[in-house]
Amino acid sequence: MPTFQCSVCSTDFDVPQSALDKYPGWQPKFCRDHSPKKKGTPKKKGGGLRRGGAGRGASLREENLTLAQVLAKYTEGPSMGVFTDGSSIPNPGPGGWGAVWVEDGEVRQALHGSAEHTTNNRMELQALIEAFKMLPEDAAVTVFTDSRLCVDTITKWAPAWEKRGWTKKSGEIKNLELVQELLALYRAHPDCALEWIAAHSGNRWNEYADSLATAWNRSEL
Repeated sequence: MPTFQCSVCSTDFDVPQSALDKYPGWQPKFCRDHSPKKKGTPKKKGGGLRRGGAGRGASLREENLTLAQVLAKYTEGPSMGVFTDGSSIPNPGPGGWGAVWVEDGEVRQALHGSAEHTTNNRMELQALIEAFKMLPEDAAVTVFTDSRLCVDTITKWAPAWEKRGWTKKSGEIKNLELVQELLALYRAHPDCALEWIAAHSGNRWNEYADSLATAWNRSEL
């Protein structure tokens, strides 16, 4: 059964192939908890989902903006830190990752890359790996990701898996080699915090990282 990642909470969810066949070209964006059809979910005029309380112009839709368009459209959110994102369209399928290091609202360094066949989660992990690699070990900055799964994996679950010989009770550890590499880099930067930031909520540099992660899917960076 094809797996997708919710653009709100980053949780993986499955969609029956029969449903995808019924709506050719449909790329599911939301898990059941964040579906626009769920009662009480805020909607944008025209039927599009919009996050309540988000910055002006913020939308949960994947916009695939260029970097220049992101800077022109978004102004809110943290102005310091390293912001990361990963994407795969469809999931699994071709995808990309992006990371941008910002100080006082100015880009210090930005990186991006792609893979011909990958998943959202792999790209989210790769983005964080590249983010920590760009930082000196004595750096004291916050590294942001819009994947709760990545934050929980590195700060909660991976150390326990390591103690059990990299096993877990519920089965296989997905993307183990990336998890191990990221955990080592996270530990090598003891003064850097790893924090979650909401996706597509008008946070300028999260949107910028998203643009880097989807650069492979358009002709202009």
